[in-house]
Amino acid sequence: MFAPSLFGRMPPDVLASASASRSASASATGTSSSPTSLPPGRHALGLSEHRDAVLYVPCDLPTDKPVPLFVMFHGAGGFPQKVLPFIEPHAQQHKFLVLAPHSTFPTWDIVIGGSGPDLERLQLALGNVAARYRIDTDRVAFAGFSDGASYALSIGVTNGDIASHVIAFSGGFMSVFVQEGQPRIFIAHGLTDEQLPIATSGRQNAAKLKAAGYDVQYVEFDGLHIIEPGVVARAIDFFLA
Repeated sequence: MFAPSLFGRMPPDVLASASASRSASASATGTSSSPTSLPPGRHALGLSEHRDAVLYVPCDLPTDKPVPLFVMFHGAGGFPQKVLPFIEPHAQQHKFLVLAPHSTFPTWDIVIGGSGPDLERLQLALGNVAARYRIDTDRVAFAGFSDGASYALSIGVTNGDIASHVIAFSGGFMSVFVQEGQPRIFIAHGLTDEQLPIATSGRQNAAKLKAAGYDVQYVEFDGLHIIEPGVVARAIDFFLA
């Protein structure tokens, strides 16, 4: 039998199992041997010597309840620090974590030729975050820009039992072999996108997902191939609604 990861699947309890282990350890010993929570700011997770994932922790993150998690995938040739500034002010205002993975290669594995090391590293990063924090599994977004949006759409629909929301800013395509769960989906695309024409990307992706029965919010904006701050604000409202 083929490994589920070949089709882009992660264990559905990747977040819940790490959180449960953390709670069990604390209950049994009165302390926790699991990774501890981090101070406010950006933190490399130490999962890779090069091209490591970054976690942003806002000030005054609640400790008495589970918190939302927003996973943001950068575009081709990008890196976590390039996309984090678009999300961090919202995370600070609304008190949620932001995980920004870094692709193994200049873009995400699924764009190059199929699920591989990026999926494995994402699974490790999710487990690491969930070992440190109680995650609100009803508020877990897989989001991205450009190739990162294509990646978010692909693995978000494939792992809809992990991602409650999928958010695509100017994405190009979807590569989906298995559908799990029913995540809510937000797609935004610029009317004058010069890299990924709206007719064959944003509009097409939204139409396919609506036809498949997904709850899709589709937004077109007057702009090029960019992350539009006003659209990001709408996406955050969609995520936290």
